Amino acid sequence: MSASGTITRRAFAGGALALALGGKSVAQGFAGLGENAEGFAAVTPGKQFAFPADHGPHPEFRIEWWYVTANLTDASGAAYGTQWTLFRQAMKPGGPAEGWANQQVWMGHAAVTSAATHRFSETFARGGVGQAGVDATPFRAGIDAWEIRGLDGFDAQTVAPLELKASAADFSATLRLAADRPLVLQGDHGYSRKSDRGQASYYYSQPFYKASGRIVIDDRPVDVTGMAWMDREWSSQPLAADQTGWDWFSLHLPGDEKLMLYRLRQKDGRENLFGNWITPDGRSTEIAASGNSIAPVAITEIDGRKLPTAWRVALPARGLAIETTPLNPKSWMGTSFPYWEGPVRFTGSHAGIGYLEMTGY
Repeated sequence: MSASGTITRRAFAGGALALALGGKSVAQGFAGLGENAEGFAAVTPGKQFAFPADHGPHPEFRIEWWYVTANLTDASGAAYGTQWTLFRQAMKPGGPAEGWANQQVWMGHAAVTSAATHRFSETFARGGVGQAGVDATPFRAGIDAWEIRGLDGFDAQTVAPLELKASAADFSATLRLAADRPLVLQGDHGYSRKSDRGQASYYYSQPFYKASGRIVIDDRPVDVTGMAWMDREWSSQPLAADQTGWDWFSLHLPGDEKLMLYRLRQKDGRENLFGNWITPDGRSTEIAASGNSIAPVAITEIDGRKLPTAWRVALPARGLAIETTPLNPKSWMGTSFPYWEGPVRFTGSHAGIGYLEMTGY
């Protein structure tokens, strides 16, 4: 809000999102994602994905995101991480309204992490006024000056090559992302269950990106290379009302295998574990619902919250038994709906790197 008391369009957009979701994070799952979705489109099995169209927005569903994480190193071998996310949230169902009456609210998150620092930023926009949005062809997702966009030769099946840009007062990131394998459908051919009561999303990933570019932390530029992962999800009710949050891993395994694994937590202490094992040729197989486990092994206190920042992960049928450790245990995203997100390293039966996201703590 300005000194004169006039509400800026950014504050209005952020306030609209807070009004749409605020106060529901406890009663209706993290960030209100368990709220009743009457009037919005339903997620059902058997969807036939179509690209490039499905790279674009799905306004008939309540929420979706375009989500990139990158594990990076500099010439000396020092590790870094970068996150870039664009969220779309519909405040009510129905066809699009014009201008400021548009019911779509957009939110962007970006972060750069090193072993010593974690810098993040958040920005908001209201749909209908040209400040944020996504185009499937040519592909571009952006909010203000933050963007991921297709470059010359863009292939809708590999979602590459891309350029990623984000900047704030104390950090920036510019990356080029290349991939030589098609995107991967998560869950059951893209239908990703979140509970045994019907909550689900449509979900695909591009886990095979090779990344190169530059990050800047506190005016210090660093040239980096590494691996990146994009997640695309959309839904109308991705959580049940009694699910309080999730612990989500994207892991780069030896030999270019990949693992996506997440635990959804309920108020009564029960858990739901889901995931997919991805082979180097892109075959994606659901992880069995039973016989696997993830459990915290170390706690970090941040702003009065106790967060499980190191984990033990076991998938006996895959011969996987690992422990993850964070690059920076203080990778807290103090955004409107706060959560932990940062790069991790793991050792044990397999060794590698990846990302961890934790919500609802």
